[in-house]
Amino acid sequence: MRSLSDYLRDAEKAHGHICAGQVLGVRMAMLGLQKLGIDDPQNKKEDRKRLVTFVEIDRCATDAVSIVTGCRLGKRALKFRDFGKMAATFIDVQTGRAVRIAAKESSKSLAQRMHPELEGKNQQQMLAYRELPDFDLFSEQWVRVPIHPREMPGYKSQRITCAVCGEGINYDRNVRGADGQILCQSCAASESRYYQPLE
Repeated sequence: MRSLSDYLRDAEKAHGHICAGQVLGVRMAMLGLQKLGIDDPQNKKEDRKRLVTFVEIDRCATDAVSIVTGCRLGKRALKFRDFGKMAATFIDVQTGRAVRIAAKESSKSLAQRMHPELEGKNQQQMLAYRELPDFDLFSEQWVRVPIHPREMPGYKSQRITCAVCGEGINYDRNVRGADGQILCQSCAASESRYYQPLE
């Protein structure tokens, strides 16, 4: 596995800045990979194909997790669940083993106590999060993550057209309407979709 400094350099370049969230995300992913015995998914294809990662927050840490793991949304190896938590679950799809790593809230006050000489909590956290041992930063939990085959990277399915909007639907994400028509999820639940068409 590459060094923390190497990953942080890559994370800063990809994300546009370095912050406490980036440091946590890199450390979180490094720990998850270590627990699974996956060495370097960013550069080893055989390691990359073994890994699926679920992230629980859409913040800086998620970009850092993606840098370390090589998991990308477009490769279907990065999954987002909007729980608003600084946590991620790393899954070895070959063995079925999965570990969930979550940042401890106590790490923030630890950072403040470690570096009172630094102005601002971000500066304190950025430095402390590089220095603190894993057990002070994270909780670890072995978990089971059932993943439907259609969620897996490389899954193929027939492309189906929505009877209402005419848009194509991939990966078996269609639903049947009350009248038996094949619909996309947006048309099937138009009141709850994330966008509303302008008339």
